[in-house]
Amino acid sequence: MRKSRHLTQNELATLTALSRTAIQQAESGKADPRLSTLLELARALDMDIMFVPKALRQELEWFIQAEGKCLGHPPGINAPLSIVDEIICGNNDRR
Repeated sequence: MRKSRHLTQNELATLTALSRTAIQQAESGKADPRLSTLLELARALDMDIMFVPKALRQELEWFIQAEGKCLGHPPGINAPLSIVDEIICGNNDRR
């Protein structure tokens, strides 16, 4: 997100009052940043942090990867079939 906003690590550090080293470590994965660091980065980049139940993580990742355009869902998800799934399965009695 920093790069898409055309910010250098130094510029983001200035916006967040964090050190450039903290930014670098958070981006590289070399350090496990504190929640307060993540919140400050999110604020500076106009983002929100969302906590997701572990049971929903995979489904949410699929939805995000599909850019919200997911019409069906993989087997095993405890949700009603979409109209597309019902048509494909031959059950078109849904009204």
